[in-house]
Amino acid sequence: MHISKKNCTFVLEMRKIIIIFVILTALLVFLFGLDVCSGSIWLWPFGELSPMENNILHAIRLPKAVTAILAGASLSVSGLIMQTLFRNPLAGPYTLGVSSGASLGVALLTMCSTVLPFVFRLSPFAVMLPVAACLGATLVLLLVLAVSRRVTSNVSLLIVGLMFGSIAGALVSLLQNFANPDALKLFIVWTLGSLSSVGWSDMQLLIPILLLGAIFVILALKPLNGLLLGEDYARGLGINVSRTRLFIVLATGLLAGGVTAFCGPIAFIGVAVPHIARGIFRTSNHRITVPASALLGACLLLVCDVLCSLFIYPLPISTVSALFGAPVIIWIILKNK
Repeated sequence: MHISKKNCTFVLEMRKIIIIFVILTALLVFLFGLDVCSGSIWLWPFGELSPMENNILHAIRLPKAVTAILAGASLSVSGLIMQTLFRNPLAGPYTLGVSSGASLGVALLTMCSTVLPFVFRLSPFAVMLPVAACLGATLVLLLVLAVSRRVTSNVSLLIVGLMFGSIAGALVSLLQNFANPDALKLFIVWTLGSLSSVGWSDMQLLIPILLLGAIFVILALKPLNGLLLGEDYARGLGINVSRTRLFIVLATGLLAGGVTAFCGPIAFIGVAVPHIARGIFRTSNHRITVPASALLGACLLLVCDVLCSLFIYPLPISTVSALFGAPVIIWIILKNK
């Protein structure tokens, strides 16, 4: 009888989880449609569109909405696995300095353009910007990976990642001090984040990067559940902690680095959404929280993008996401005292 009650409870819990996933999927579809329609010009995709409206729909609105889904899901999942690795509720996708590395790459490109004008003869600036961000993020990621092979403590790895981020931030500040106003303005605009800068051609590179990152997350799913109880317990279960940490670092670098390279830094999504997912589903099982975080992150960034488009002069996406994420962080701190 006891087993029967336990099985009934498990079935009811799974049914609730499936219902919530169905609701979130329906919400994602609705928000995607709303994001495509909303803007300075309201578009109704099922009606008759003029050539100009059709061009806006396919060249601007659709790629922007798809980018919001990809970026929201990637940042949320990378934030979730970072919080598990470091067992820190305030860890996020940029904890290891990936964002700072991308910022350094963009800063070198924008602020040294007067010194290195030949760079712009090789390729258009719009193409070079994500390339520079990717190179900067990759450099920091490789440094963190090199250090991760020499340290055994996750706390040490966290400190090293923060230090790399601080060094990159200091170099960016140094470049800003000597940059001309036009280059400085260009860099600051990039740091505010934007989903509209990603077109269909950019996704041919962005999507493979994010898919590779997702593969590393899938490979680490089972070990992640073991890490919830600590490294010693995970080793007792036969989990290869070093390999799992390598998968997590690679996944975070690819997911967060890819999004940052093409969209710029997007604040708070990666830190706040995992907590919302765990709160809604009332579980820390990564087989549930990983897809839940991806769905919630995509939905939240679509909401942020819709709110951005309501203004005559669209707001930076990072500004609106911070208004959502910051209260969640404050709530976490107050709850944990």
